[in-house]
Amino acid sequence: MGGAGGRQGGSGCGRVFSGLPSKSWRWKSVSANERALQYRVGEQIHGFTVRQVTAVPELFLTAVKLSHDSTGAKYLHVAREDSNNLFSIQFRTTPMDSTGVPHILEHTVLCGSQKYPCRDPFFKMLNRSLSTFMNAFTASDYTLYPFSTQNPKDFQNLLSVYLDAAFFPCLRQLDFWQEGWRLEHENPTDPQTPLVFKGVVFNEMKGAFTDNERIFAQHLQNKLLPDHTYGVVSGGDPLSIPDLTWEQLKQFHATHYHPSNSRFFTYGNFPLEQHLKQIHEEALVKFERIESKTDIPKQKLWEKPREHRVTCGLDSFAADPSKQTTVSVSYLLTEKGFEEDRIEALLHKIEIQLKHQSTSFGLALTSYIASCWNQDGDPVELLKIADKVSRFRQCLRENPTFLQEKVKKYFKDNPHRLTLSMSPEEDYYDKQAKLEAEKLKKKVNALSEEEKKQIFEKGLELIDLQSKPQDTSCLPALKVSDIEPKIPFTVLETTLTADEVPVQYCAQPTNGVVYFRAVSSLNTLPEELKPYVPLFCNVITKMGCGALDYREQAQKIELKTGGMSVSPHIIPDDSHLDVYEQGVLFSSLCLDRNLPDMMNLWSEIFNNPRFEEEEHFRVLVKKTAQELSNGIPDCGHLYASIRASKNLTPSGELQEMFSGMDQVKLMKRIAEMPDIKPVLRKLPRIKKYLLNSDNIRCSVNAAPQQISEASKEVEKFIKGITRSKKERKPVRPHVIEKSSEVKPVGSKMLNCLQITRKLINDPTFKPCQMKTHFVLPFPVNYIGECIRTVPYTATDYASLRILARHNGIFTFYSYRDPNSLATLKTFERAVEWAKSGEFTQQDIDEAKLAVFAAVDAPIAPSDKGMDHFLYGISDEMKQSHREQLFAVNSDNLVDVSNKYLAVGKSTRGLAVLGPENADITKDPSWVKR
Repeated sequence: MGGAGGRQGGSGCGRVFSGLPSKSWRWKSVSANERALQYRVGEQIHGFTVRQVTAVPELFLTAVKLSHDSTGAKYLHVAREDSNNLFSIQFRTTPMDSTGVPHILEHTVLCGSQKYPCRDPFFKMLNRSLSTFMNAFTASDYTLYPFSTQNPKDFQNLLSVYLDAAFFPCLRQLDFWQEGWRLEHENPTDPQTPLVFKGVVFNEMKGAFTDNERIFAQHLQNKLLPDHTYGVVSGGDPLSIPDLTWEQLKQFHATHYHPSNSRFFTYGNFPLEQHLKQIHEEALVKFERIESKTDIPKQKLWEKPREHRVTCGLDSFAADPSKQTTVSVSYLLTEKGFEEDRIEALLHKIEIQLKHQSTSFGLALTSYIASCWNQDGDPVELLKIADKVSRFRQCLRENPTFLQEKVKKYFKDNPHRLTLSMSPEEDYYDKQAKLEAEKLKKKVNALSEEEKKQIFEKGLELIDLQSKPQDTSCLPALKVSDIEPKIPFTVLETTLTADEVPVQYCAQPTNGVVYFRAVSSLNTLPEELKPYVPLFCNVITKMGCGALDYREQAQKIELKTGGMSVSPHIIPDDSHLDVYEQGVLFSSLCLDRNLPDMMNLWSEIFNNPRFEEEEHFRVLVKKTAQELSNGIPDCGHLYASIRASKNLTPSGELQEMFSGMDQVKLMKRIAEMPDIKPVLRKLPRIKKYLLNSDNIRCSVNAAPQQISEASKEVEKFIKGITRSKKERKPVRPHVIEKSSEVKPVGSKMLNCLQITRKLINDPTFKPCQMKTHFVLPFPVNYIGECIRTVPYTATDYASLRILARHNGIFTFYSYRDPNSLATLKTFERAVEWAKSGEFTQQDIDEAKLAVFAAVDAPIAPSDKGMDHFLYGISDEMKQSHREQLFAVNSDNLVDVSNKYLAVGKSTRGLAVLGPENADITKDPSWVKR
């Protein structure tokens, strides 16, 4: 569970509609927007009163603001023709200490409630629902519980579980111990082992405080706004978490999780009345209004600037603290004015953000308005972005020094200013461990013999509770029969350009945005250049091109596109594990009026990239190396899984080289080179093999009326980029050609050319087992175990996918885990359980629902047809896979468990990222890095 952010905004008056026809009209087949515009201000619906109805045409939505009559609960409904409907409830949570009470409460309310007393109903609903999103977030001053789904029955089921969890949780003491913190024996079944701190949030926050960026941001907020709730750690400081009591947790819930302190948000095309009725009847009717004392007083402004210094751990890969930099942040003012092009680029960025349609628009909205609404700002005003932009343009026209005055007021003449410096310390983690040991000693020394006995007994009780089978019959669930049997097919058109480059066109309602992608093959690239491909991808759009230096290029990209990115593209084949495609993916988007400019930028990047700026290249290298290193605490489980699968397939080796710990280490080595020229010289060599039209394919997603214009621009781009002078042979000789054909959809007879991909087949590859331990200065572990199974089109793939959601490689992983080898034993027990066949039809149905929730996740107009273009998976293949999923039964699951998961049956890989481990060191089968 993570932290969510939002932005602050002003207030004002929107267009309010009233005096409209009666509500009987609403239930005819009209759009969500039209339905919402029929509400009248003052109209009463299921205990709520409509306060405001505002159309926001630029976002294709209508906002309906309501309040609950008897409790004062605030409600915002955003009606939009989007099938991915979202609900969220938000409470203002203002802790006054760093015990992590709002964070621990966020976890504990999800452990069972009055109507749904089973343990962890929230997690259990993942398998009983087709939700597209379910989570909870603790921010500095609010806690947010959002979910989204495309199924109306599912929406009602999830809403019922969320309402009961928020307002009527069990908050059992054992749940508090499990989720928050507890004292427990290192081995809970042996009272002779030492007592240690345990708990989900306790371990999560220990992991979070290994992230130096997180430490810096936390101190910045605490020191800049020290007087109230922003002066503490809302997620919990590991050294303060053990001060929280169960009584304090229950008290915090009683005062903060009340309708009078709540804000409800719904989004999408489901009818509002149904939501209001359910919320009123299942929750709000049981409460009276209270005076919620959660207001946050304004921070008293300082009379003079302040300075503060903090320390942090060494970068995960630096052994020498002298090579670490001190980070210092303060306000910086330049005398330079504001260039018009920079302002236009930022306004252009806002326009693109408005028009680009993501599948999680509702989630983006609830996060965007959360902070402002939490401070009693007007969330509807925040949505009227076009008004804000035109008002801003007017301010600039009327007052040319408008922005300079703002800088003077808020930066230059503002004494409430903090300079925060952070320096690495070699023994930082040792000091933290020592402080924790002192805290533990103090707690243990204060215990009586009777209390120690109780701790041992409670530890056994918790193990017993966690291992007991759960009765989930109280929870609502969809049935497998609620899942659509067939998928809608996407209309695609593929043409060949004059240069015989295949281009896939997909006409979609993209809101005036054009999406372009291209894949170029790596088959002819010499092996010694391969490790540098991710670096090449990272810098190729940032070094300048043609007549533009890197600054001018960055500005042009901002002004004319919604971003241009390049990334490695390693795709295992859908029918053979030892066959894969290796290439580089180019992606960009732009407003349709800017398409010629965007394609011209790509032409210049392909034909005339600049590699002469050595200093700028060094900056990019250092930034990339730092970002990779900083990302390990958040993505350790992914790094572990990539390493674990390295020796299982030929594409696994490339994945590790491009995206694994090998790449992190390579980038660190390059960043520390005194002379970076030898690496810079590799880039033009890579360009020669990659940036040409020899082995390239393109795709365009755009509005129907834009397709012919787009095809002209793409043709021009392909014609303008170079072809190799000589025929280059693939470095690995075993290249096979594989075509995927798109069949016509209904009566739409479009060009149905095949897209041919050149794949690598390595007949010499032999999978082998490997166990790797990366010793890193973290107090927790990240663990990955992968097993080689079967590809997408194999009959057993559907059964394995039901057994666990995976992809060709069967993966177990754990995140910020206090255990290591014990977790691997748990993975083994999971396999034994699968082989035993001790699952009911309900277990299988729940697994199918969870898999279909992923299979049927909404696809944005920009991404329609991408499975076919990128992976060669057609709608026919998807439909066939769908039918195999429906058909999976108990015998199939036992069969695949024995066939692939049993020890010795197939090759597996293991990887652990984490602290020194005596047990692993003693075991010679582990490779230590």
